[in-house]
Amino acid sequence: MLPIGIISYNINCNFTNYGSALQSWALNRSIEKLGYKPKLIDYCPDVLKNADPLNPANMMWDKDEKSQKAVEMTMPAIRENFYKFEDFYTNRFSRSAKKYTDNDFLDVVKDEGIERFVCGSDTIFCIDEFKGFVEGYYANFDCMKHNSISYAASFGDSHFSDEDYKILNQRLQNFKAIGIRENDMLEYVKAHTSVPSQRTIDPTLLLTGKDYDTIAAPRMIEDKYLLLYSRRYNAQMNAFADKIAKEKNLKVIDISLRAFEHEGHTPFYQAGVEEFLSLVKHAECVVTNSFHGIIFCVQYRRNFYGFTRQECNTKINELMALFGLEGHLYITGEEKHNEPDYDDVHRRIAQAREKSVEFLKDSLALL
Repeated sequence: MLPIGIISYNINCNFTNYGSALQSWALNRSIEKLGYKPKLIDYCPDVLKNADPLNPANMMWDKDEKSQKAVEMTMPAIRENFYKFEDFYTNRFSRSAKKYTDNDFLDVVKDEGIERFVCGSDTIFCIDEFKGFVEGYYANFDCMKHNSISYAASFGDSHFSDEDYKILNQRLQNFKAIGIRENDMLEYVKAHTSVPSQRTIDPTLLLTGKDYDTIAAPRMIEDKYLLLYSRRYNAQMNAFADKIAKEKNLKVIDISLRAFEHEGHTPFYQAGVEEFLSLVKHAECVVTNSFHGIIFCVQYRRNFYGFTRQECNTKINELMALFGLEGHLYITGEEKHNEPDYDDVHRRIAQAREKSVEFLKDSLALL
């Protein structure tokens, strides 16, 4: 089987991220199903070299006193969570034998026997988040140029200057095929490359709930509960979750960084990837502003309340449009709620999945 290296924003980050881990796992599984031998490359670009999930306060987005206190209070759970993620990346993948940086990435060829690459998924094309163009994410190492494709890469809510567009045009030439997760930049990419380019769904949607059941932990909480998962603190969302839990007589299981602040919440920040899947699957309902939190509610047909989130509106809005749930998002918590028609949602996903799998199959054949 032909070996394929997966390059993404996953192992090296300031805070562990369920979505980052699961999109990598899903892409890995999807490539395996197509008859290839994927390997997760432990790639740490220069912009992330000081990121430390065991000491995350220094590089976190929110610098206010409450956010810093949240890290301090949550450190025991943060440590437990980190080691669970390390176990996931080590035991659920074929993982590179060592960490590669921008200085020694070319060693991947001789060390790992990898000469072909898939860059994806998530916001790897977002220059705002990474303060510029990350070499590996844009296949800009010599061993990657013209030996790489992207799958479901996202530009996030990037803002490009004229000079940035010039660099982007050069970087796009590195790929043999380009899969983009959102429509926002697709026409631009098509206009500035001559390779196959297509909107593709997030890797986590290439699989089904039955695929995730193979790794999900057994049910951990016997009481009926509401799962609260915040990727960016939102006081209105927290208040809304408390209101819904009270109305439905549900326990609040909180896997957010500030869970300890809220009376009546049961903090569970230490949850690993497999436990996260279980927590979503068995929840009575979920309140979240996480892109992948919404995806796994849909995968497991859970009733959910999805909130918008600063700097993530493009990807969340386009995701909801894909599901046919444009009016389902919350901003203040006062909006009207309609439970999803999951038969219709999953028909939409199945149609998009078929096109995306075909794109991935055809693109890998070009390598």
